[in-house]
Amino acid sequence: MRRTLIQSATVISMDASIGDLRVGDVLVENGRIVGVRPGIEAADAEIVDGRGRIVIPGLINAHMHTWQTALRGYAANWTLLEYFRRMHAVLATLFAPDDIYIATLVGALNQINCGATTLVDWCHNNPTPAHTDAAVRGLLESGIRAAFFHGSPKPEPKPGEPHFSEVPHPRREVERLLAGALADRDGLVTLGLAILGPHYSTLDVSLHDFRLARELGLIASMHQGGGPAKTQGGWEKLIEAGLVGPHVNVVHGNDLPDDLLQRLIDLGVTFSVTPENEMIQGHGFPITGRLLKRGVRPTIGIDLESVLAGDLFSAARVALSMQRALDNAEMLRNEGTIPATTTIPAREALAWVTTAGARMLGRESEIGSLTPGKLADLVIINADDLNLFPVHDPVATVVMQTSLANIEAVMIGGRWKKRNGRLLVDGLERKKELLAQSGQRLVRDIERQGHVAG
Repeated sequence: MRRTLIQSATVISMDASIGDLRVGDVLVENGRIVGVRPGIEAADAEIVDGRGRIVIPGLINAHMHTWQTALRGYAANWTLLEYFRRMHAVLATLFAPDDIYIATLVGALNQINCGATTLVDWCHNNPTPAHTDAAVRGLLESGIRAAFFHGSPKPEPKPGEPHFSEVPHPRREVERLLAGALADRDGLVTLGLAILGPHYSTLDVSLHDFRLARELGLIASMHQGGGPAKTQGGWEKLIEAGLVGPHVNVVHGNDLPDDLLQRLIDLGVTFSVTPENEMIQGHGFPITGRLLKRGVRPTIGIDLESVLAGDLFSAARVALSMQRALDNAEMLRNEGTIPATTTIPAREALAWVTTAGARMLGRESEIGSLTPGKLADLVIINADDLNLFPVHDPVATVVMQTSLANIEAVMIGGRWKKRNGRLLVDGLERKKELLAQSGQRLVRDIERQGHVAG
């Protein structure tokens, strides 16, 4: 029996029935949380001194294209239009399976390092089964809990080839994964679909892909926004066909009109916001506030490490700060004064990267909070660090001030993945070397073709 007892820590459970404990214990047994309360006794457990520490649920990164890790920062100055033209039409076509593997592996390890225990890896550069298998292998090797959302590449068509918007999601490949590496629906790495959706595909393709997801019982996630929709009125037709429900996840959604947004919400659709990248590349303002006004919490994702940092604390903080700014400006414009109190408390942002992410994945009974019976995915923050001390409001400290430097330990399924500020992974330097070699080759190849970072 493997038992770990974290003693005398500040515990932010994100479970309303447990609340926050200024001095509390967390007992883990055989990969699951079995107790969250003060004064737990477990003499046979590994004892972790939690004094001066804050324990929170593991963070859930709801959207990231992990295959771009080797290109960190390369697209920082690109608009969305440049990204489509340079990344998908050119750079993506240069990736070999080994490039996908090392990017996914190191990208997932960095998520653990930054406090994310669950990663939604939205992989849409998999032109061959070998590319797909390389991505899955990277996730499995990293030890992160992941939802591998199988996508499809978006190159410019060659003469005689259909445009990617006219190509249905490959059923055979999805069934191959479900019969093989991702057969376990409750495994560490599970399968979802990263489909084109009505914004990026024809109606026939959208109908095919939505039906495929429903038939196989998989989440169907899709980008929404960025230029005109491929299928005008596509959402309405999908709704009429009875294909839209809680298994559907919309990423971005900045351009959704209010009436359609409400219809999607009423049908149980979930929404993943990537606030920093949406503002950088030109998607528009995140829909955080529009969702909150309708009683819906967004989930938060990083999106692109080729553009920005992979730190989910920063992404949640950007989403919170931007929406507070929009709320303040709206009231100032309408009422001539700012709100008497903040429109969104810091705890709300922590929910976006914990409980909301779990709900989007349909795994709220398993992850997202420190609740007895759930999987032991948790993060220990060193609140004695100079940038956090003294702690007056633990939730505010976590949301508004915590950074990578403060992530002392990370546990996934009861197993330590980071301790004393260091990742527990063999051969990390060699992995970094392989990542650098991959990135350097990709950049060299694209620049030989006359494309530059900008």
